[in-house]
Formats: sequence, structure tokens, C-alpha cells
Amino acid sequence: MRQFQQTLTLETNGPGLLEFTDKTTQIVAASGILTGVAHVFCRHTSASLLIQENADPDVQRDLVAFFKRLVPDGDPIFVHRAEGPDDMPAHVKTALTQTTLAIPIANGALMLGTWQGIYLFEHRRRPHTRSVVVHIVGD
Repeated sequence: MRQFQQTLTLETNGPGLLEFTDKTTQIVAASGILTGVAHVFCRHTSASLLIQENADPDVQRDLVAFFKRLVPDGDPIFVHRAEGPDDMPAHVKTALTQTTLAIPIANGALMLGTWQGIYLFEHRRRPHTRSVVVHIVGD
């Protein structure tokens, strides 16, 4: 069993989904691992990871709109506002999604479906630099 690990730095522009499937695919290829699992981990508490449709950009727009309605910025229920009115809502959105993904690898490629892409879901209003670790285990 072999392992390979690389950290990606992703720049966001505020709330939205940023696809990084191609970067992850390149890391899998560089690993030389033909059969295994790619573990993708977001090192933040106000951004998350999703596997989502990558064919129609309306899907990403609708997801952002849904989460904005579900957990609105400035909701008076929240006490934690250390970094502004979007601070605690960003944490809740991350809690409702995920910070880690496990994607099978076969024949040296991610086994994503036809319309699936890997996304960082930025929950904060302002741009951020995000760190995502891709750890690959296999043969």
C-alpha cells in the first residue's frame, strides 16, 4: 500500500462553489496509484466540500441561494459574530455539508460520474485563501 499527499491552495471570491476537479485529477495522476481512494479534506470551518453537478451552472447558483435562505447572514439567533454577520452562518453551512470526501480510484482515475465535479463551497462573503489536502492511498 502506498500513499501520496498534496495540498491545494484555492482562492475564492465570496459565496459560491469553486470547482477543482481538474486539480484533483492531476494529483491522482502524479501519485501513480492505480487502485485506491482519494481523501479530500478542507482545512477550514467556514467552507466545505461537495460533489455536485458540473454541467449546468444553475445548480451551483441554486445551492448558494438555498443555503442563503436556510441559514441567513445576521440571523439574530446567533451569538457568535466575531468576524461579522456571516461568521456563524458560515459555520452552520459547513456543519450541514462536509469537510471531507472519499472518492474511489480505478485505473489511475477518479471514479466520478459523468456530471460530477469536486467543489469547494465558500460560505463567507469576502474572498478567502483556502487550503485543501488531497491524500491518496492505494496500489
